[in-house]
Amino acid sequence: MRMAKKVQSSLNRAHCEYDIVAHRHSSSSLETARVAGVPAERVAKSIILDDHHGHYLMAVLPASRHLDLSKVRTSGEWQLTRESNLAHIFDDCERGAVPPLGGSYGLDMVIDPLLTRQKDIYLEAGNHNYLLHMSMPEFLKMVPHAEVRELSD
Repeated sequence: MRMAKKVQSSLNRAHCEYDIVAHRHSSSSLETARVAGVPAERVAKSIILDDHHGHYLMAVLPASRHLDLSKVRTSGEWQLTRESNLAHIFDDCERGAVPPLGGSYGLDMVIDPLLTRQKDIYLEAGNHNYLLHMSMPEFLKMVPHAEVRELSD
């Protein structure tokens, strides 16, 4: 599988131009950047949060940064979601390879502006061996309802 089915559908609906970048198996976004030979600040890392009531939020930031949960909590009481709780949402993805496309999975999404300032971006394709590479305008076409606000420290 080069990419998850929902990712492929989203790309097709948005008519996005992209490249596929193969890399050795990796288990974190920072490691993915390293093994793929791309700058970590241009790799989008997805972190899934929940509000204790079954609502989820996808926070997307550069792989080189850490989420500052206090910046997210200004819009509600969010906590990190356990990875074991995500299999039903990301049912077409390998465990831990969450594509930064919240809308494709029915999730609201916030994006750190440090990521949106990049000219291009690398996204998890839904597995641990491939990235999608596209320009920032192409990525933003795929996430038109995402809120952009500071999330990282």
